[in-house]
Amino acid sequence: MTIKERIKNIKLLLLDVDGVLTDGRIIYDSKGCDSKFFDVHDGLGVYLLKKAGIPTILITAKASKTIIPRAKDMQVDKVISGLKPKCKVYAKLLKTYKIKESQVCFVGDDLVDLSAMKRAGLAVAVFNACADIKNVAHLVTKANGGRGAVREVAELILKTQNKWKKVLSCYE
Repeated sequence: MTIKERIKNIKLLLLDVDGVLTDGRIIYDSKGCDSKFFDVHDGLGVYLLKKAGIPTILITAKASKTIIPRAKDMQVDKVISGLKPKCKVYAKLLKTYKIKESQVCFVGDDLVDLSAMKRAGLAVAVFNACADIKNVAHLVTKANGGRGAVREVAELILKTQNKWKKVLSCYE
């Protein structure tokens, strides 16, 4: 199956958080509260996918309160945190969204994403992902995680599925 065929099949986007939606840095203050850096362009990409009828779910191995307000802001459909291995949730998501594995895009960057990426119809590694993730990916972004990689994936899906002009129309 070609990359273009894989992209045309996508009906659900699954995203890792740390290293994909963020640049991978985690900052702890003196009280132990964490902070993360999110890219506004990535957030708009997720929002545009939702407007086009493609839901996004965040799946992270590390639970963090900082993810919740960002997820709400981007209008993601669900946040699943503290999950290892990430493929544990696949069967439930496929049933809930009435889709096949071939219709799932998973974007990851590190070893905790390996099991989920191996099951995805379209496995995407961010540019600065580890070598093992890049080796199983169907596609590697030009942008680093937390620096527009998710937006790149969102635009690729929307343009390949001929939904780009429709989502742009609300901004014209």
